[in-house]
Amino acid sequence: MPTKDLRTKKIRAFVLLKMYPGHSEEIVQSRKIKGVTFANSVLGQFDAVVIIEAESSEELGNIIYELIEKNPYVVHTETMLSMFVS
Repeated sequence: MPTKDLRTKKIRAFVLLKMYPGHSEEIVQSRKIKGVTFANSVLGQFDAVVIIEAESSEELGNIIYELIEKNPYVVHTETMLSMFVS
């Protein structure tokens, strides 16, 4: 059985966001950021979820900075890294 070279795989991150009330739809605009493959408002403990794919941890950090640090309506985030991306 051949093994996959994980060094050539993208990094996928799931970012869960809590926003100030009334601003969760603004995060959907992050779909325009390169590397953001999914962004949607959700109901429950968090207000929005974003999926990011990047070639490196540095690129991932830059995307997250663009998404979160520049958005004044983000209150809290939790980022989960996917173990394997096919």
